[in-house]
Amino acid sequence: MQRVIEEMVKLRVGLSSEAQKMAEGLGGGKMLRAKLLLHIAPHHPLSPRIAAIIEFIHAASLLHDDVIDEARLRRGLPSVNALYGNKSAVMLGDILYSQAYSALAEHDPFLITTIAKAVVALSEGELADVRLSQEYHEDESAYMAMIEGKTAALIEATAVCGAFLAGLPIEPFALYGRNLGLAFQIVDDLLDVTQDEATLGKPAMGDLAEGKMTLPYLIMVQKLDDNEKVRFRALHSRALDQTEASWIKEIMLSRGVIDETTARIRWLGQQAMEALANAKIDDSLMAQLQKIMDAMTQREF
Repeated sequence: MQRVIEEMVKLRVGLSSEAQKMAEGLGGGKMLRAKLLLHIAPHHPLSPRIAAIIEFIHAASLLHDDVIDEARLRRGLPSVNALYGNKSAVMLGDILYSQAYSALAEHDPFLITTIAKAVVALSEGELADVRLSQEYHEDESAYMAMIEGKTAALIEATAVCGAFLAGLPIEPFALYGRNLGLAFQIVDDLLDVTQDEATLGKPAMGDLAEGKMTLPYLIMVQKLDDNEKVRFRALHSRALDQTEASWIKEIMLSRGVIDETTARIRWLGQQAMEALANAKIDDSLMAQLQKIMDAMTQREF
């Protein structure tokens, strides 16, 4: 990972001093995409550079996401928009996107096209997220399509780029990356319900307050009676008090919502690993990718 961090520093050097200062806190986090690419193509000399470019793009998307969600915290610290304002955060995101594309333009057209298409899907997913959050809905297919763009597309593109650099079959790695991204987002959505603010580094149950009907809520509403549905709908798009939050958690625990959501996450991981096994991917790489899947789907923050 040190090589990726060094490449990210090189990318930041091309920014103005003001942009560099604002971007100082953006190098943290899980760096899932970089780790994934380095595991798939550890020996290719371009891997750290491409991984750094993808992490730059991811950071840009988070800047825009925090503005859209009016988030004041990111990983337990004040977000860029909280520190510098929405306009500056949006512009910094644009700068990071532009810097990443400028660096990406030096490389193979396949890599350029793969990542560019993913960013389009990511942006469309963000747009769908905004639209779906504007009113109450129970459309699971719309939710799944939204997170496939918003979260899974760039992770899928990362796996595809890694496979391309390593000379491995593209399709099983595309499925692995897509399912890893879907599972990652569903875990995030579940943790928003089950964990507290201190663990998450942001307010708990913030999704419902923002109007987001995530998979746990979509599964939950199918288990409510008519009176309970009326009560739940009244909680949509507003902050919950302790009694309301406890009511939701109790229903999710007692009616198997958390177990059912966890089973969906596990199924996505199993499908991804089966695709790799059917393609006869090397056992050592399989073990590494299983470890990544487990780490991302069994995490508690």
